[in-house]
Amino acid sequence: MHGKDEFSILNISTRDVPKGKRVSMVREFYGRGPRAEIEVKEGVAVEASFTCHALPEAHLMLGSLVGARIVRARQHLIADGDDSLTLFVNRSGTIGVASRGRDALLQPGEAVLASAGEEAALERFADGECLTLRVPRRILGPMTVDVDDAVMRVIPEHVGGLKLLVDYAAALVRENAFANPVLRQLGVSHLHDLLALVLDPTEEASAVAEQRGARAARLRQAKLFIVNNYWRQDLSVTIVAKECGVTPRYLQRIFEADGKTFSSFLVEQRLRRAHRMLRGREFAERPVSSIAYDVGFGDLSYFNRCFRRAYGVTPTDVRNGAAGWPTA
Repeated sequence: MHGKDEFSILNISTRDVPKGKRVSMVREFYGRGPRAEIEVKEGVAVEASFTCHALPEAHLMLGSLVGARIVRARQHLIADGDDSLTLFVNRSGTIGVASRGRDALLQPGEAVLASAGEEAALERFADGECLTLRVPRRILGPMTVDVDDAVMRVIPEHVGGLKLLVDYAAALVRENAFANPVLRQLGVSHLHDLLALVLDPTEEASAVAEQRGARAARLRQAKLFIVNNYWRQDLSVTIVAKECGVTPRYLQRIFEADGKTFSSFLVEQRLRRAHRMLRGREFAERPVSSIAYDVGFGDLSYFNRCFRRAYGVTPTDVRNGAAGWPTA
């Protein structure tokens, strides 16, 4: 694993790579972490497309590898001594994972935990995407009753926390949150908590995960949804709560625990966007009322009151470049 503050992103794609060079490209990648051999079926073209985030105490990968079988054999275990644990989540298509004399065929939404300290093989049988999260055993072990018992046990899609873990991890990658050192540490910590929650944690770990992991992940999921949909005039706590799979009251509570109400956060996002538009030359000909409606306000008077309360000046003052108003 990387050091405390190290972070790197690696994008792998065979789209523009000649077929004869694809296998060596994939083998080079799989030589970076727990070592593994790449077996290719004769007459089948290897296709790979994934993004890897190497983080402090975690390794996150999203994407797909088709046409090759990944095998971690005994010689690889001896060579690197890696005993980290990896959660494989099949997001679409079908994946086969073999270890401990068991064969698990993962359908969309299902997951399984594998140990780098044991022989294993993974193969995708149909086009689709996978999310993998690898963490050190020393971190995950104390958070679960018996982490070894969780290895190679298929985790159904409906298991509490699994979808949230996937959505949260994907959102962190999509929003480039790991580039921020503070968010990086928080994000990795939350991923650890959520993974422990998925794997049947101890009562104490479950409480920690709910407070620090699951709640934080749901709050971030809600905020991301609001940021991407602030312009919708019908956007409400009920709609966002449904998107996050929680009740409106629960969503209100986690916003309040974060120091703001749902409504104040939504209004803040709309005002920030309006402020930027009022300062932008490309919107110079757009009426203030049109901008207010574009960012989700249905009442111009309410927009003006909120804007003056937030910035101390009117929208027209900002458009005219009045001195003294703060930047958003």
